[in-house]
Amino acid sequence: MPFVIKKMFVPQKERAASFLKRELELSQRDIQRYIAIGRVLANKKPIAKPSEYIEGEIEFIHFEPISKGLAPHLIEERFVVFDKPSGMLIHPQNRFTEYSLIDELKAQFGMDANIAHRIDQETSGLVLCAKDKKSEVDIKMMFQERDMKKKYLAMVHGELKDELRIDAPLLRYDDENSALVRMVVKVDPSGKESLTFVKPLKYFPDTNTTLVECSPHTGRQHQIRVHMFHMKHPIVGDPVYGQSENSVVRYLDRKLGIDERVKLSGAKRLLLHANELEFELYGKNYNIRSSVNFEEICQENMKI
Repeated sequence: MPFVIKKMFVPQKERAASFLKRELELSQRDIQRYIAIGRVLANKKPIAKPSEYIEGEIEFIHFEPISKGLAPHLIEERFVVFDKPSGMLIHPQNRFTEYSLIDELKAQFGMDANIAHRIDQETSGLVLCAKDKKSEVDIKMMFQERDMKKKYLAMVHGELKDELRIDAPLLRYDDENSALVRMVVKVDPSGKESLTFVKPLKYFPDTNTTLVECSPHTGRQHQIRVHMFHMKHPIVGDPVYGQSENSVVRYLDRKLGIDERVKLSGAKRLLLHANELEFELYGKNYNIRSSVNFEEICQENMKI
């Protein structure tokens, strides 16, 4: 478990900030952050502010990353790239999450290393990570300024013959009476500008599916998934877009079996893969490609 409870004893009353700075050698900024997110407890209750007085036993909940041996795809002086497998979380969902990609990154490259962008848990592929605070700012700025070119591979339902330019604004689902509000995005005129380019690569008549390359110009949540569903070519294995509300709820509640999922969506997992990153950083051009045979993975996951 990466989140560990460290118990400490404060022999006489003093301010929390002073004790934590002395005993744990934390910066004032880190002390404020840990207290703000409820990681310092006295009498089993989170303390409210750094200036609060504490005495006796206190608990400090901190992150101790663990490695399960996931090797980086590429290591550079200021950043590292992982080829994330499907099913792996980028960050912990809560302090009871046993393992995520941030574990591997910090266990291998130190606590200042951080993940610079996100992909969905079931999406596999390249994740760019900064090794230090300065490179984290620079890399995140690249994404914000859209200086990062990303290419994904996806297996979609139906035959797609022509290239597509999907210019359809996206909005978070806001129907309070629906369980779908938990994660669903929809095409809506009042949504945020969203643009995806799609190129068909190979058609498979036996399964009536097409392998496509998707290049998102913007980086909205679930953008490729929603755009492909909007074009009536949903991604094979998508448990949300293209499914009934009942099936989506059962998937979210972890009650949808593998065989039923294959029957409903076409695959055991979402068949979407972050395949390529192209960018310029610190005076050098990079074109990084995944080494995964995604077509083979698709065929394997479409079998019952």
